Amino acid sequence: MGALALTPAEQAALDVTIRTSEQACRAEISVFIGTATGQPRDFATSLHNTLVLPTRSILVMVDPHRRIIEIVTGGHVRERLTDAEAQLAVSAMTDGFAAGDLAAGLTQGIELLGELARD
Repeated sequence: MGALALTPAEQAALDVTIRTSEQACRAEISVFIGTATGQPRDFATSLHNTLVLPTRSILVMVDPHRRIIEIVTGGHVRERLTDAEAQLAVSAMTDGFAAGDLAAGLTQGIELLGELARD
């Protein structure tokens, strides 16, 4: 992966993408970019559990150094978003990351999550 952090402009654009996707799927979407301590899935789950409404939330955790992406969904979201669909979003992100564009990968994956998790 190229850049390990987002520029202010990329962050602003990603915030718009998140809000639009949240409106589409009626779930809260949170993104963590940083180092996952311990087992990545456990770390992502612990982050997800700290959200205001974890049952209605999607957490996307990206550890650029370890090249790991985890998506954790709450119970309400899992009724509409399958693991296979979440994996499609991971694949979309991976394609962007492989091209060296963290922001584009996140945007593609979050837009897809918003579409796939619709009621």
